[in-house]
Amino acid sequence: MNEKNNEQQGLQLELPQQVAQGEYANFAIITHSSSDFIVDFARVLPGVPKAQVKSRVILAPEHAKRLLAALQENIFRYEREYGQIKIPNQEPRTIAPFDVPKGEA
Repeated sequence: MNEKNNEQQGLQLELPQQVAQGEYANFAIITHSSSDFIVDFARVLPGVPKAQVKSRVILAPEHAKRLLAALQENIFRYEREYGQIKIPNQEPRTIAPFDVPKGEA
């Protein structure tokens, strides 16, 4: 999942132009079954009652765990360089930029 592993395996990634700019998302919903993890990335805007899913990523459980480890490693590096990432008034298991009705994507 990181550049070091990609180099060791000789993996080359192609980044198509239409994907290169990415999609901005400030909200994610994660669900799972016995065989998959599904991550829906959405953009929530103040005053807009409905969030639109911008991207859906489906992962095997093993890849989800690798992604978790890669995110943890990169957050550690980020905080070492730039300082702690603070999330004000965060309840456990809730990461949203502002109040969002529960249960909606």
